[in-house]
Amino acid sequence: MGEAVNSRRYTPEERTQYREKLAENLELFDTYLRHAEFRSAGTIGLELELNLIDADGRPSRNNTDVLAHLGDEYQTEIGAFNLELNHPVLQVAGQGLKTLERGVADRLRRAQSAAEAEGLRIAAIGTLPTLTTEFLEAEGWMTEENRYAALSNSVIDARGEYVRIELAGEETYRREFSDIAPEASCTSMQLHLQVAPNRFAEAWNASQAIAAAQVAMSANSPLFLGHRLWHESRIPVFTQSIDTRTPELVNQGVRPRVWFGERWITSVFDLFEENVRYFPPLLPETKDFVEFTEADAPKLFELVLHNGTVWRWNRPIYNSGDNGAHIRVENRLLPAGPTPVDMVADAAFYYGLAEFLVGENRPVWSRMSFAEAEENFFHAARDGILARVKWPKIGHIDVADLVIDVLIPQARRGLSRLGIDNDLIEEYLSIIEGRAHGRANGATWQLRMLDELAPGSAPESPQRREALKRMLERYLENQASGRPVHTWDVRA
Repeated sequence: MGEAVNSRRYTPEERTQYREKLAENLELFDTYLRHAEFRSAGTIGLELELNLIDADGRPSRNNTDVLAHLGDEYQTEIGAFNLELNHPVLQVAGQGLKTLERGVADRLRRAQSAAEAEGLRIAAIGTLPTLTTEFLEAEGWMTEENRYAALSNSVIDARGEYVRIELAGEETYRREFSDIAPEASCTSMQLHLQVAPNRFAEAWNASQAIAAAQVAMSANSPLFLGHRLWHESRIPVFTQSIDTRTPELVNQGVRPRVWFGERWITSVFDLFEENVRYFPPLLPETKDFVEFTEADAPKLFELVLHNGTVWRWNRPIYNSGDNGAHIRVENRLLPAGPTPVDMVADAAFYYGLAEFLVGENRPVWSRMSFAEAEENFFHAARDGILARVKWPKIGHIDVADLVIDVLIPQARRGLSRLGIDNDLIEEYLSIIEGRAHGRANGATWQLRMLDELAPGSAPESPQRREALKRMLERYLENQASGRPVHTWDVRA
């Protein structure tokens, strides 16, 4: 949801006008897809959400002060203790992944320097373990921009009652919030895969099929507001934070705004059509006319804005500029961190697998039901690298064994097909393999460290809070070392 908006609340007239423009945009998109030439070079991109913390490891509401020291590659996020890093698009072939790793590391150093100028620090982690319920319930958690206030107002207005977070893992958390503050706890890494429109459906289906393996291997959010919950608690917390449905609408089968989906697709148009058909507008801002680029690509302002308020874990992106338009998959399910080399290993695993699966004669999604892919995804979010999943021709299997025996060899072939240098293929996939063999990732490290520092501690107890602070300090030391997470020591 990167578009700026003018209002914090909207009138019935504005909503009616927006609905009409949305339908017009959808028809124009359908027409444009039939004849347009899209840019489809083998490019990749990355966005990374970060946390700001003070000297004591507590979240700090000073993102605008830090951003004043940084350039256009950095921007606000909904939480005043968050900011986002945007890495420029680059070619994946050859040494592209190493360029990405160095670029991420360099931009993290710049963000760290900017934070230090304000007496603060940066933490790249799926959910900040020192974040508390009290912090999210206090004034000032949100960045002061219309788009964030409008989003929170629209969710609460549509829901008609407080946001309820209810999650059970090793421990249980239940709380109601008067706004969407818990969403700010969910810091992610988003990967972009640009594809030709005629290959989009295959790329999206492949991304959905491997979502469980991605989440399991990368999990880094096992602690939410002092509670041990799912290995990737960020996924259910994000889902519940901006759920516009009351319990009655859930029981009626109304679709959530944060959505895995419900079917394999045949065209990118399927997803945009579902957006318009199933989801009422949250931010009904309109343009008075349809704008075109110099390459005769329609901007589709309303359709693009609406797409930004349907949070698919693999989201379709249409983007137009003076050099033409392009389509890409935005892979949104990975947590931030732990280190640049870990994050690029996650990227290599995704890009390699997607490329391999798209090229199969009988693709995996023709042998797996969509319901199975969704069930795998939530098992992986709950149990992380210890999850069991179901896979065609194999049946139920530990996800780590599936990764070692099936998916890494496939990712290796996909990366080779993309023209990535062999030394980089081995470097990054060996990190994924190391995690799988050791059943070790960011989530397991955090949980094991907490066991070392405060065994048997109760949620939100002084002992637990002190241990989380100490654990975060160790995490940041390891993050600064640059070593992949599966090699981190878990001794106190």
